[in-house]
Amino acid sequence: MGAIETAIDTVKQMIIDGKLRPGQKLPAEKDLAEQLGVARNTLREAVRALIAMRVLQTRQGDGTYVTSLSPDLLLDGMSFVADIHLDAGAGQFLHVRRILEAEATALAATRIPDADLARLGELLDDAERVAAETVIDHEKLVALDQDFHALITSHCGNAVLAAVIHNMSGRTVRARVWRGMSDPEAVQRTLREHRAVHRALLARDAERARLHAALHVLGVEESVTGSRTYGGADE
Repeated sequence: MGAIETAIDTVKQMIIDGKLRPGQKLPAEKDLAEQLGVARNTLREAVRALIAMRVLQTRQGDGTYVTSLSPDLLLDGMSFVADIHLDAGAGQFLHVRRILEAEATALAATRIPDADLARLGELLDDAERVAAETVIDHEKLVALDQDFHALITSHCGNAVLAAVIHNMSGRTVRARVWRGMSDPEAVQRTLREHRAVHRALLARDAERARLHAALHVLGVEESVTGSRTYGGADE
């Protein structure tokens, strides 16, 4: 392992051990380099790498700090992985999303506040209005779709699970836009699937919410991979 990698791992271990805490400013470069036993140039490269990982952040004119280390922030790099593999690997990412989002939706069924259940209904109403237009704005539909799913998973009670889903689903946008443009039935099918999820949540029925969420993502997954395994040739 090279000096830079060792320095990166040492700083990470300091955070794990509580020697550096979220929001804390790093010691002066000279002092930290001496503490780690590395050259200052090596430390600078390690800091740049940790900034790219969202572990550290530079505040102009103030120094370098440990970030909040929130799961959503640290897992943000996953969205880049999903993005660069979107064309060849979208089906695989959607497969994982189907497994995770079904569980998150089930967990949300007993946790989501009534006010947010009402908000979900408003998002669906907005989507149906967009879908009724002569020329459908697919980008707007995808944005409403993202808001719908994000609101649900935000109430799953597990910040890590919500962050993983957010960073995986956010990078399937192009796949969903493509689905909407290439499949004339996709928009209405998606609206029906969303309504089914919403009804299950309104009923506080975790198992129905789980099943409807899984079927919904499966539909997108199969449209991307070109396979259909349930309900007939087009379902």
